[in-house]
Amino acid sequence: MKIDELHQVFLNYPSVCTDTRKIKPGDLFFALKGDNFNGNEYADQALVKGAAYAIIDDEKHSGKQKFLVDDVLKTLQNLGTFHRRFSAAKVIGLTGSNGKTTTKELINSVLSKKYRTIATSGNLNNHIGVPLTLLSIKENTEIAIVEMGANHQKEIEFLCSIAEPDFGYITNFGKAHLEGFGGVEGVIKGKSELYDFLMAHDKGIFMNADDPIQKEKLGGYIKKYGFSTSDQAFYPIHLISVNPFVSLQVEDVTIQSNLIGEYNFTNCCAAIIMGKYFNVPLDKIKAGLEEYLPSNNRSQIIEKNGLKIILDAYNANPTSMYAAIQNFAKIESGNKVLFLGDMFELGESAHEEHQKIADLAKELYFDNVFLVGENFFKVKSEFPKLRTFDQLKQNLESLDLPKSTILIKGSRGMALERILELI
Repeated sequence: MKIDELHQVFLNYPSVCTDTRKIKPGDLFFALKGDNFNGNEYADQALVKGAAYAIIDDEKHSGKQKFLVDDVLKTLQNLGTFHRRFSAAKVIGLTGSNGKTTTKELINSVLSKKYRTIATSGNLNNHIGVPLTLLSIKENTEIAIVEMGANHQKEIEFLCSIAEPDFGYITNFGKAHLEGFGGVEGVIKGKSELYDFLMAHDKGIFMNADDPIQKEKLGGYIKKYGFSTSDQAFYPIHLISVNPFVSLQVEDVTIQSNLIGEYNFTNCCAAIIMGKYFNVPLDKIKAGLEEYLPSNNRSQIIEKNGLKIILDAYNANPTSMYAAIQNFAKIESGNKVLFLGDMFELGESAHEEHQKIADLAKELYFDNVFLVGENFFKVKSEFPKLRTFDQLKQNLESLDLPKSTILIKGSRGMALERILELI
């Protein structure tokens, strides 16, 4: 079946699903394959549950209401690109080492004050998530914000070939996925593939003009629109305070966000510069930023049993961990407690980076620090080192935390949000 023919089917049934557990009546089921499953084997189940059609690539599963293609994944990706071209929506591509999802949500909150927008759901930002996001573009969608994640070089380049963004923004270049990218220089090269695509196609670029890497890479490129705290050649935005929430000044307007940490200042700035570019009134930009509340374990503020908890356990890498700890040290509070979980995908740098974090925590001084996970267990430190979460649980049973402020930070695989059940 040709992509244009499949697209006509999609226009009649514009809801795509790849998981039979989530099938809704009228869905198009794409029978993707993985290391431990073959979606073709679930096509009949999808149809029984109400799917309109199933797209398969195994002839032995052919039948009524099924479209046979050469490769289901490639077909999904091609359909996403076809629909993106069919739509009149402008596409903003977004990547970076840290802050992608929060920045995406902030951009969406601001731009939706004037435009009909869609944005990547959760962190569906890979070779499957990007086409799914493109296929969520509706007939009346004006702007689509597409998050792109990567853990190795050429991945952003590939995602750009699917999404064909009209604009793009890189949040930062940090120590994330060092193992896959081959070090920090590999991260810079890999994330920069978004800017490379945009420059090659004469598209618009949003930038943090205070980031020397971005400034050097974009050089004399004409179609760039940036923000800065100091360079008068770019749109000025000023940080007022972070105690604990980020407040900033734009022109003569003060914006008070619900985000903690100086690292979220540039995330707010990205949403502001895009709002200005797309002519969103400044009072609407302010409303969009101030209405956004973080969720999903990302810099959430939780009050429980007299404790103030900063839950930032969605993910972690050396750059985001360092920033979170430094910010925590600046918060004016009484007793401070730090729970740090292992950072993953660091390859040969794992021990060195975990040792640096342990040293930083000692240097800044906190009332209690707990290091959790196999990597932290191996560092040299005076702090309690717990190899497993169960060991941490045993330690917490005897810990008194009177009116403390607590930071919980670790990689997703550590699931440190479980600490909430123990305190």
